[in-house]
Order: sequence, then C-alpha cells, then structure tokens
Amino acid sequence: MGLEQGWVTDAARGLTDYQQLAALGNGVLPLQAATALRLLL
Repeated sequence: MGLEQGWVTDAARGLTDYQQLAALGNGVLPLQAATALRLLL
C-alpha cells in the first residue's frame, strides 16, 4: 500500500516490532489524505 515490499519489515533495517507498526501506520496517512482530498474536490 504505497511502500515497496520489505521496506519496513526487512530485518536488515533493525526495527523493533513496535517501530515497524508505527512506520506502517504513519505510512498510510499521505495516501489516505490524497484520497480524501480527491473525494472532497
């Protein structure tokens, strides 16, 4: 959903489970905002 496979979950990045969840959650905000703006306009 907007990010390449393994971008967040690749073990080489060294992120904890919590950090991965936060990054994935924050990563969808721009896509949701763009969709919302398109629908409103």
